[in-house]
Amino acid sequence: MPKAESMAPSHPDKVLYPDAGLTKQDLADYYAAVAEPLLAHAEQRPLTLRRFPDGIDADGFFQQHHRDELPDGLPPLPAPTADGKDEIVHITLASPAGLATLADMATVEIHAWLSRSPELTKPDRVVFDLDPPDGDFEAVRDAARRVAELMDELGLAPHLMTTGSRGLHVLAPLAPRMDFDGVRGLAKAMAERLAERHPDSLTTAQRKDKRGGRLYLDIMRNAYGQSAVLPYSPRAKPGAPVATPLDWDELGGLEDARAYDIRRIPRRLAQKADPWAALSNRAADPADLRAALDVHA
Repeated sequence: MPKAESMAPSHPDKVLYPDAGLTKQDLADYYAAVAEPLLAHAEQRPLTLRRFPDGIDADGFFQQHHRDELPDGLPPLPAPTADGKDEIVHITLASPAGLATLADMATVEIHAWLSRSPELTKPDRVVFDLDPPDGDFEAVRDAARRVAELMDELGLAPHLMTTGSRGLHVLAPLAPRMDFDGVRGLAKAMAERLAERHPDSLTTAQRKDKRGGRLYLDIMRNAYGQSAVLPYSPRAKPGAPVATPLDWDELGGLEDARAYDIRRIPRRLAQKADPWAALSNRAADPADLRAALDVHA
């Protein structure tokens, strides 16, 4: 995979990951190495940045508003707020130079909407966020398989990713033909069906005291204005773990959600194509999913 040229950030020796000794220059080098797949996944999506100018052991902050001084590689994208009463000019990512600027801004995490311009009100993916109950990662692996089985039954193409934090995302591409409320309703119906099939291990109960040790099928990200961690984004966790797309045959050997970090991912992509490279080619029509679920609009 071709590597974009790494640019020197200001204060390149600034340590961002104290436990691993990783600097702002290391972050810039990483973004240059993964520019091709990361840019493809970010294209035309409003972003939320998580920045740590003083490193991850200090307080960071979120940024989603665009600023006039940002360069061309981070173009603005206006979008109405969820209530339609206002507008936010979001940041998008358009070039390796934009990624270099994100490194210079100490952007340790990149989160993106589940829709992209020009169809910002219609998601092009549906996602389940699976975190381990009581630290039980085996439960996450089992839940991911069950979500994928149902997606297969319903004509979706399930894709798997570590979050680089606690758990896994199971995601399926959609044609952008239904609004967020509709897609979220379909995700809710899928979660309820899974909880009915596997009542001892899966639940849709949002309150922790109602879960009884079962894994919560979190569909909350399937809403307008919500975001999910971008594939190949680092995380603000010790060791600089990365949200990593996986092939399904890699799930069995996965021990936790932080299995890959910014040192390992460039080597991985040099040896193996991005498992999500053709994701959009398998997009399902949400109307077909509605029919398969027998959910009425």
